[in-house]
Amino acid sequence: MRLRSFGVALAAAAALIALPATRSPVAAAAGTPLSQGRTATSPSGQSAGVAAACGTGNAALGKPASASSTENAGTPASAAFDGDPGTRWSSAFSDPQWVQVDLGSVQNLCKVDLAWETAYAKEFQIQASANGQSWTTLRSVTGATGGTASYDVSGSGRYLRVYGTVRSTGYGYSLWEVAVHTESSGGGTPPVQGGGDLGPNVIVVDPSTPNLQQRFDQVFAQQESNQFGAGRYQFLLKPGTYNGINAQIGFYTSISGLGLNPDDTQINGDITVDAGWFNGNATQNFWRSAENLAIRPSHGDDRWAVAQAAPFRRIHVQGGLNLAPNGYGWASGGYIADSKIDGTVGPYSQQQWYTRDSSVGGWTNGVWNMTFTGVQGAPATDFATGSYTTLDTTPISREKPFLYLDGSTYKVFVPAKRTNARGVSWPANAGSSLPLDQFYVVKPGATAATINQALSQGLNLLFTPGVYHLDRTIDVTRANTVVLGLGLATLVPDNGVDAMHVADVDGVRLAGFLIDAGTVNSDTLLRVGQPGSSADHSANPTTVQDVFVRIGGAGPGLATNSVVVNSNNVVIDHTWLWRADHGSGVGWNTNRADYGLRVNGNDVLATGLFVEHYNKYDVYWNGERGRTIFFQNEKAYDVPNAAAITHDGIVGYAAYKVADTVNTHEAWGLGSYCNFTADPTIVQAHGFQVPVKSGIKLHDILVISLGGQGQYAHVVNNTGAPTSGTSTVPSKVVQFP
Repeated sequence: MRLRSFGVALAAAAALIALPATRSPVAAAAGTPLSQGRTATSPSGQSAGVAAACGTGNAALGKPASASSTENAGTPASAAFDGDPGTRWSSAFSDPQWVQVDLGSVQNLCKVDLAWETAYAKEFQIQASANGQSWTTLRSVTGATGGTASYDVSGSGRYLRVYGTVRSTGYGYSLWEVAVHTESSGGGTPPVQGGGDLGPNVIVVDPSTPNLQQRFDQVFAQQESNQFGAGRYQFLLKPGTYNGINAQIGFYTSISGLGLNPDDTQINGDITVDAGWFNGNATQNFWRSAENLAIRPSHGDDRWAVAQAAPFRRIHVQGGLNLAPNGYGWASGGYIADSKIDGTVGPYSQQQWYTRDSSVGGWTNGVWNMTFTGVQGAPATDFATGSYTTLDTTPISREKPFLYLDGSTYKVFVPAKRTNARGVSWPANAGSSLPLDQFYVVKPGATAATINQALSQGLNLLFTPGVYHLDRTIDVTRANTVVLGLGLATLVPDNGVDAMHVADVDGVRLAGFLIDAGTVNSDTLLRVGQPGSSADHSANPTTVQDVFVRIGGAGPGLATNSVVVNSNNVVIDHTWLWRADHGSGVGWNTNRADYGLRVNGNDVLATGLFVEHYNKYDVYWNGERGRTIFFQNEKAYDVPNAAAITHDGIVGYAAYKVADTVNTHEAWGLGSYCNFTADPTIVQAHGFQVPVKSGIKLHDILVISLGGQGQYAHVVNNTGAPTSGTSTVPSKVVQFP
C-alpha cells in the first residue's frame, strides 16, 4: 500500500467541493490557459457554448462510474464521484488510463473540477460522449501540476471522462474527486426528463383492485370490434395471484405481468381471445398481445384464437392452449415465443403458426404451415404429407424487452442474445435491467421534436398507449437504445416523412409498436441502417420484435417501402407488414405500397415473418447469407388485371424474391396464398423466385389458391405443380433446388 500526505490531500479535496461557481484562476496555473481547448458541438450541430450561468451543483455526484482499471478494490471508479474527500479512484500503473461518469442524460457541460491525489496526470484530456462510445475532446491539458484545478469546457454529453496520457509518477492516476457542472440558465431548451408516470391508458392492477373483472370487461366492450379505432390500452398486473377472472382481449389491448418471471403473476382463470364479434371467424383478430404471465385455465384450456400481429410471449399455461375460435371457424395466425404450455396445443382450424424457443406438452394437428424452432415437445418434421417443419434450435434469438417491478420501482429488462436456443429463457433471465428514469416515457400529445431531443440526451423511449402523429422522422442514433411500446402504441408519419430511422449501430431494440402510414407517401416507414451500412454487429445485433406496419385500413395510407434493413446481422423477430385488404381507404392506388420488406444488409435473420398484399414484391432480399424461418403471405386481393403485375415477361411479383446477385440464402416453412378477387382469371407465375445456385436453399414451401380465386402456375421459379383450380389445397415443394 502506498503512503501519501493524507492531510494535505483532504484539504485539497475539501477545497474542491467548496469551489465557487465563478471561474477559478487555479486552472490556468495547473494546465493550459482557459482560452484554449476545443469547442464541441451539440447533437443539433450548433455550437453549445458556455452558458451565462454555470451551475454550482455537481451533476456527477453519486452517478454510475467506470474506469479503464483500478489499482485495487479499495479505489473504485465510483470513489471519484461520491463527494467524499477521503476516498479516491486510482488506476493501474500504465498509460493511458481513464475514469468516466454517466450523467444519466445529455447535458450542456460548462466546467469540470478535479482534485488530484499525489499521483496526478501531467497530460490528460477531458472528453464527452452522447453514447459512451464516440468521444469528443472538450479540453486538452499539458504541463499540469496536480492539486485542485477547475477547467471551463464547452460542449454536451451524457458521459464525461478524464483521459490520462502522461503520468507524473511511476504510480497510476489518482483522483479524490471529479465535479461536473452544467448550464443552469441561458437560452437552451431544458432537458427532457426520464421516468415519471405511465400515462392515462396504462391500467395497473393488483389482486386487491376493486371490480377488477369489470375493468377488463369495460375495455373489452369498447375494443372487441374496434378494428380501426384510436383506443389503445395496456393492462399491467402486479405480481400476485388473481382468482376467477377472465380477461378478454380486444383490439389494441395488451396484458402483461409485472414480475421478473411469468410465474410471479398467477392467473387462476383465463386470458381469452375469441371471434364472437365476427360471427366465429378469427381471421381478423389482429393487434393485441399477452406477455409474462402464468395462466391456470378455468376449464383446462385457454383460448387464444388470433390472426396476425397478436404475439403470445413469455407465458406459462398450466393446462392446454386452444388456438381456434369457439365453433372452430376460420383462423389465420400466429406466433408463440419463450412460453411453456404444460398441456397440449390445439391449433385446429389455424392455417399457419410459428412457435419459437418454448416447450409444449403436445401438438394436436396442423392445417397448412406449422413451424417450430427450439421447441421442446414439438412434432417431428413432416411437410411432404403434413404441415410440420421443425428445427431443434433457433440459430439466434433475443427475447423482447419488457417492463417489470423491482420492489416498487419500474424497470425494463433487456434479455441477452442466445445462440442455438431451445426452450424458454426464464427463470435464468440472462440480460440486464434499465431503470425507468433512463427512458423518456412518451405520452399522447408528445411531439417528434421532443422525442428526438430525448434520444439525443441518451434516453431510451417507452411509448405509452396512444396514436402519435409525427411531423419529422424519429432518429435513433445511439447504440443499445431501447424503443418499447405499450398497448400497440401507433406512430403516424405526416406530410410524407419517414416514421423512424435507426443508425448503423450495435444493439438497438425496437419492440411493441405499430407504424400506420400517413396520407402523403413516405419513402420508407422504418429504416434500419443508412444505405451502404457495412459494420459487423454479430456480437450485438439490432432486433425488431412485434413491430407492425399498416398501409390503409384506418384511412388512405401511402408508402413506397414499409421496412428497409441496411444494417448487417439484424434479427427480425415477429413482424406483420400489411397493406390493407379491407377497412377504409383501400384500393389498388389508394393505399399503394410497392414493397413490404427490403433487406440489403448481410447475415439478417427473420423468425416469424408475415408480409401481405403489397403492389410489387412483398419481400425483396438483396443481402448475403440471409435466413428466414417461417413466412406467411397473401398476394394483393385487388390486382385489377394481369397486365398490372406483369414485369420482365413474368405475370405477378413473387411474394418472396431473392435477388439474382445473391449467392447464399436459406429459408424454412414458407407459404404464399392468392385470392385475386378483382380478377379471378389471373394466373401468377410463382410464389417464390430465387437464383439457382448451390448456396440458395429453400425448405418446405407451398402456394395455395384460396377458393379458386386466381391461381399459381408454380411454387418456386418454374418448379412445383400449379394450384388445383378450385380447391384450397396446397401445392408444395419440400426442397429447392
